[in-house]
Amino acid sequence: MATHFYTASSIDGFIATDQHSLDWLLKQDIDEEGPMSYAGFEKTIGALAMGASTYEWVMRHEEGRWGYEQPTWVFAHRPLELPAGADIRAAQGDVAAVHSEMVAAAGGKDLWVVGGGDLAGQFADAGLLDEVWVQYAPVTLGSGAPLLPRALDLQLLEVARNRNFMCGRYRVLHG
Repeated sequence: MATHFYTASSIDGFIATDQHSLDWLLKQDIDEEGPMSYAGFEKTIGALAMGASTYEWVMRHEEGRWGYEQPTWVFAHRPLELPAGADIRAAQGDVAAVHSEMVAAAGGKDLWVVGGGDLAGQFADAGLLDEVWVQYAPVTLGSGAPLLPRALDLQLLEVARNRNFMCGRYRVLHG
């Protein structure tokens, strides 16, 4: 079991615009079944952690439909409307306590910190982030939500090209 931060980034290091939009990402050319693709990665995941801005973007983009079957913890400092019938739990505070709940719910599968970068950084700060997967899109945003606003040492494990994306998988080096 491992905890992954799997995300896409502009080549200048942003995962969302200043308005928390991912529209820039959705117009990029990627093979959904290609190397290091989302479809293959998502099959290995048993539970998710997500920041409030990412959750709200997903709900807007999917017009209120929740597309994940895995239990999901949404970290927020404000009340959020959660869709009926979805296994979504509101969370705040220490990520270590929630991580234990996620491991128990994941049924032996991996955990995915969906977004944002600061939430992934909190898992890293607690020594709970094992890998960072980044699909770099051929675009610059100039500003926005940073990829991972922490100082981390990483070891490159794998690289791939998926159409216009340069993909990398890194191990987080602890201590």
